[in-house]
Amino acid sequence: MKIYFDNAATTALDKEVLDAMLPYMTEFYGNPSSIHSFGRKTRSAIEGTRKLVAKSLNVSPSEIFFTSGGTEADNMAIRCSIHDLGIKHAISSKIEHHAVLHTLEAMERDGFIKLSFVNISANGDIDLNHLDQLLSENERSLVSLMHANNEIGNLLSLEKVGEICLKYDAIFHSDTVQTMGHYLLDLQKINIHFITCAAHKIHGPKGVGFIYINGKIKVNPMIFGGSQERNMRGGTENLYGIIGLGKAMEIAMRDLAEHQEHITNVKKYFVEQLIAAIPGVEFNGSCLENCLYTILNVRLPHTDKAEMLLFDLDIKGVAASGGSACTSGSDVGSHVLLGIGADVTRPSVRFSFSKYNTNEEVDVAINSLKEIYGIK
Repeated sequence: MKIYFDNAATTALDKEVLDAMLPYMTEFYGNPSSIHSFGRKTRSAIEGTRKLVAKSLNVSPSEIFFTSGGTEADNMAIRCSIHDLGIKHAISSKIEHHAVLHTLEAMERDGFIKLSFVNISANGDIDLNHLDQLLSENERSLVSLMHANNEIGNLLSLEKVGEICLKYDAIFHSDTVQTMGHYLLDLQKINIHFITCAAHKIHGPKGVGFIYINGKIKVNPMIFGGSQERNMRGGTENLYGIIGLGKAMEIAMRDLAEHQEHITNVKKYFVEQLIAAIPGVEFNGSCLENCLYTILNVRLPHTDKAEMLLFDLDIKGVAASGGSACTSGSDVGSHVLLGIGADVTRPSVRFSFSKYNTNEEVDVAINSLKEIYGIK
């Protein structure tokens, strides 16, 4: 029995999504930039997806631009705002996804900005008072803070950060890759300039995502080429990927309440069974409250098998991770856990859930951990 508890890394493609994509892999293959009927058919499909995404966020379709995924979208938000909006100072946190952190560090290294880091609490929450202070002490800034941390699940109030940014005329970008499709986001009620999405986090295909760019600001392309995406991103569109993204968003919004309840219950059951089965188990971040309901970061007791823990789980058919999939294979450990001062001498495992997980799978995972720790 194979069990997948690594949905923060990627999710299984929904059968409905695949069915929506298939015709655009075979029958409807025209280049969307072509003026003949083949091109008009695919152009119409792309624009239909753009309208669907825009409606789910309560924005204009002209504010949605398709990308190759979350990393490109984050790079575009950061690089374009710095180059085109006169930004010389940026504020972020040390526990951001590397798509944000490494981009900002590169921009500072190349002399474009000064980078400041906002204080974070021991459980990973952003210190909003310190954010206010940093904005008051510096010239007009870019604030880049993720909606939910991809390793420990801490949620940020976009509304509160947006209000602080408005006070100082700051540009606000949030990586919403982990939360897109899991919450209702009405961007008309939030002062925000950029958000990002990767379709494969919501049971869509890999290699496609989007960026929302608030229509009140004007930035130039990061990728030059043809006039695709209304001259904002050159290159022939990932047609069937965009169709899949749209279908995945449609399903996520359609079944939002049902999936929230189901996943929350699976996670709650996992926590209860962990506490009952593993003496001394603890949790990193605020993943039990004020958190993304799909993520649980578990700090397990000391064991001489710590380095092999994920491998041992995998051998038993349970897939989980020690942190972001983007850093797997690195021997430096989780920058998020280091950033919040967690006890890194104890093994930590991120279990992340989807609509497909069940309590029966939780039982198997718990029994696997008990076997690894020699608990009867």
